[in-house]
Amino acid sequence: MKLLAPERRILTKDIETPNLFRIETYEAQGGYQSLKKALSLTQDAVIEEVKKSGLRGRGGAGFPTGQKWSFVPFQSGKPIYLLCNADESEPGTFKDRVILEKNPHLLIEGIIISSYAVRCHKSYIYVRGEYAEAAKIIERAIEEAYQKGYLGKNILGSNHSLDLVLHRGAGAYICGEETGLISSLEGKKGQPKLKPPFPAVSGFLNCPTVVNNVETLATIPWIIKNGGDAYAQYGVGTAKGTRLFCLSGWVNRPGVYEEEMGIPLTDFIEHYGGGMKDGAKLKAVIPGGSSTPPLTPEEVSQATLDYDSMTKFGTFLGSGGIIVIPEHFSLLLLLERLTEFYWDESCGQCTPCREGTGWLYKMMKAIEHGKGRTKDFEDLQKTARSMMGTTICALSDAAAMPVLGFLKKFPDEIKAHLKEGTEASV
Repeated sequence: MKLLAPERRILTKDIETPNLFRIETYEAQGGYQSLKKALSLTQDAVIEEVKKSGLRGRGGAGFPTGQKWSFVPFQSGKPIYLLCNADESEPGTFKDRVILEKNPHLLIEGIIISSYAVRCHKSYIYVRGEYAEAAKIIERAIEEAYQKGYLGKNILGSNHSLDLVLHRGAGAYICGEETGLISSLEGKKGQPKLKPPFPAVSGFLNCPTVVNNVETLATIPWIIKNGGDAYAQYGVGTAKGTRLFCLSGWVNRPGVYEEEMGIPLTDFIEHYGGGMKDGAKLKAVIPGGSSTPPLTPEEVSQATLDYDSMTKFGTFLGSGGIIVIPEHFSLLLLLERLTEFYWDESCGQCTPCREGTGWLYKMMKAIEHGKGRTKDFEDLQKTARSMMGTTICALSDAAAMPVLGFLKKFPDEIKAHLKEGTEASV
């Protein structure tokens, strides 16, 4: 088993350094040196390094970061905005919180470099409302960066200026979707917008806008310091670099761990998670946050943590939220809780999502409480399929995919329960 050596980590190498959230400590670890290097390069050269790195967005969609930046019409004459998506609301995902609370200046340095590359002079960090402590830490870090001249007018004597603002969300899952985030930031109801136009062309205040996730932006300083080619040496195939994986569920050591892309999933669970808690038998693994379809134990034994492997097994790497489910845990309870979450978080804008999420939850609740009918198995499939690809954003798909995935890969448990008519239990 090949594991990432601690000294080769990109995002968490210094994470346990006392007071790393203070700017003096961050600078002592080499912080803000990448910014100085970036400002000595042309903006296009910075974008080119990010392209060479192969970095893909770490928020869930996995779109190539450098390519996303290149879509911005730099000559439009309009202001360009860079928005940091810190609205980490996907169940099973809590990696960005580690950066926000323990190493906020890494994120801020990444934002400044990225803003320079995309010709942005005003940037926002949109943090989820529940991250109150993280918001306080980020606010203090922004103040420190202004005092040191890393933010504001003519940063470090250059021609680049940037104002950075922290915006606290009100606790809505839908605002993790980039156009929903933009709507909220504009003071409107947090609802997604139709695309096209895409945010890169017409986003915040109808201006060109880049939206990147916390982990994505926090990776930029290392790429600029070491070069895109050096970053591309990490990982496998189209999955370059390292990433933060959240490990939760029935394991001995849940937590956030940085690993190189492509590590076998079984090795990851055994080494970092310490294996199954209480010697329990594995039933399933959700690999990329609650919206991704599950893996069976056999698939887990073959899967690696990269995009292509997950696609092979009909699922996604998503936000990196790995949830381990033991044999004794009822999938009916799990699906009831997941469908209730998505029903509650639907913004209600699109009929298939507004109505479909509610139908899924009501059917799962009835089944879980022993009131399911044999035809519910087919009705769940029909409802979930009708929700796929029929709405403005992907929340409808996010609610439907786990249902379809569990029905496909674990049909016997649900069908047997319909026949038995007994209430599931943990």
